[in-house]
Amino acid sequence: MTTLRERRIYRKAILRCLYGAVERNRPEISGAALREQLGMPDDDLSAACVYLADEGLIAVDWTSHHTPATAALTHEGIRLMEEEEDSGEPEPRE
Repeated sequence: MTTLRERRIYRKAILRCLYGAVERNRPEISGAALREQLGMPDDDLSAACVYLADEGLIAVDWTSHHTPATAALTHEGIRLMEEEEDSGEPEPRE
């Protein structure tokens, strides 16, 4: 079972990965690329994406297997990451 700390780490890793893509002018990342870059199990990746989407921080297109097909930061997600970059102190969202 994934701990609360691990879930927070997974969510933050997804946000950072997507923010890095935005900085490289790539508005979205495929679910396969996220999985590969983060080395995250499918169930944990899906759960983290559901949480972040529910919070309005990312937009996700889902496969028929309920895994992310693509994911992208929303305007709110970009603002959050920019605020953290400016402050220099990342704070995971609960």
